[in-house]
Amino acid sequence: MEFLFSDWLGTPVWFWAAFIGLVVALTAFDLGILHKENKEMGIGESLKLSALYIGIALAFGAWIWAEKGGEAGLQYYTGFFIEKALSIDNIFVISLIFATFAIPARYQYRALLWGIVAVIVLRGIMIAGGAALVTEYEWLLYVFAAFLVFTGVKMLFASDKPMDVAGNPVVRWLSRHIPITPDLHGEKFFVRTIDKKSGKLALAATPLFLALVVINLADLVFAVDSVPAIFAITTDTFIVYTSNIMAILGLRALYFALAAMVHRFHYLKYALALVLVFIGSKIFVADFLLGGAKFPPLISLGVTVALIAGGVLWSLVKTKDGDASAST
Repeated sequence: MEFLFSDWLGTPVWFWAAFIGLVVALTAFDLGILHKENKEMGIGESLKLSALYIGIALAFGAWIWAEKGGEAGLQYYTGFFIEKALSIDNIFVISLIFATFAIPARYQYRALLWGIVAVIVLRGIMIAGGAALVTEYEWLLYVFAAFLVFTGVKMLFASDKPMDVAGNPVVRWLSRHIPITPDLHGEKFFVRTIDKKSGKLALAATPLFLALVVINLADLVFAVDSVPAIFAITTDTFIVYTSNIMAILGLRALYFALAAMVHRFHYLKYALALVLVFIGSKIFVADFLLGGAKFPPLISLGVTVALIAGGVLWSLVKTKDGDASAST
């Protein structure tokens, strides 16, 4: 029992065990009860399930507030809202990937679920590595901050050119080195098929597996922005990891509601750009203008929520009549 109360990465082991238990329970409930059969999720079901996940994430933040204090709670909520907003960009890219590989809606949820499982592991590795580096080299926080400011400014002026999924180097490499079936085989990622050269049965990947690989590669790209952003808010590894994962867990549910109307959130990217610039800048403000004093967490949360909410509302207002020019 003493082991459960010992610290691991600055937080008692039982905190980590409780969080991992919650993630496993939610994933099992989702896959084993809510979606035992492959079916297309409607917008209504998607919104209800998203509300459930958001409610659980907010309740988890309240638990952190009670156990670790108000500052930790505010840091968690700030990280959660930033990651949740950044996930809308993920949704646009994921919908493009599914369209490229012609994945029917009834199989998309399964790919998203296993994609989330992979993300939980990959984000854990990235965050653990980042935490170790920041602990050893504290000056890296300034590098993260400068990177966030640069990324935010770049986002403000970036074009809306869609990514070339089919031309992705990894997709081309996989296509050359492993057998890939031209058609889907239900929900399967791999099937046994006749090899054209040997005439024998061989294991081949399906387009659903390719879509899963590209989705995880896309998440790694997005993590380059989101992980430094949360480290700029706090270096508490538990807060960094849990806020990221709780935002991502609800992504697969939110996807089906937003995929059909992602064009309505065109102006959100500008709000996100400003959030990244703000989060990066406040490290320099705190150290060089406030004499090393911490930037007030409540102000960080307030500015973050205000910018994201403003971006969402402005997008919905500007695109309410289906104005095509709003998304160009």
